[in-house]
Amino acid sequence: MVGIGPGSEAEISQKALGVLRNSETIVGYKLYIDLIRDIVENKHVIATAMRKETERVELAIREAQTGKTVCIVSSGDPGVYGMAGLALELVCKQNIPLSVEVVPGISAANAAAAALGAPLMHDYAVVSLSDLLTPWEIIEKRLRYAAEADFVIVLYNPKSSQREWQIEKTVEIILRYKSPHTPVGIAKDVSRGGESIIITTLEKMTSHPIDMTTTIIIGNSTTFLYHNYMVTKRGYHI
Repeated sequence: MVGIGPGSEAEISQKALGVLRNSETIVGYKLYIDLIRDIVENKHVIATAMRKETERVELAIREAQTGKTVCIVSSGDPGVYGMAGLALELVCKQNIPLSVEVVPGISAANAAAAALGAPLMHDYAVVSLSDLLTPWEIIEKRLRYAAEADFVIVLYNPKSSQREWQIEKTVEIILRYKSPHTPVGIAKDVSRGGESIIITTLEKMTSHPIDMTTTIIIGNSTTFLYHNYMVTKRGYHI
């Protein structure tokens, strides 16, 4: 299970590169395979469409059971909304005697934070707004508690062509607990072609383009702006 980071080959770890090059079969979502096409061009590649996660893991398991070294790739980190959990669940459920290694990668939250400055300097919560696998009632509860506790909040999967109202509802919930002037960073396609970084406020957040390749970071009560940087105070006395 390998994390390939946010998109650029320069942000793939040396360990992940080594695993990719030493694997015989590479399995992944087609978009992520395309990001590493130059690295795996001589490998047996199995690429599937979105929402075929279980199918991908089952294909990888079958390949591994033939004795091959198989790599399942995830964008970001495989243990953060990635494929590592599902793979381990299936291996455990079926009691398959396979050796599984998880190779970490730079997550979307960390890549976005670096592009924005230092917004994750204190406690933060990461919430996916996709309700395909998690009921919206649970997502809403988590958003409410995170906002009430003054966490910096990172939003994954904020909006898609089929999910448009969730981001509006999210802002409505968070505005009950945070100032409308709270700094917000909107990072799209970080380290990929067409990267866009926008710094705005909570009340104006949804007036900017947001889609599935966007990561949003909403500050806490100490977060401030300095030139093009978004900074959350750690608590040092300076």
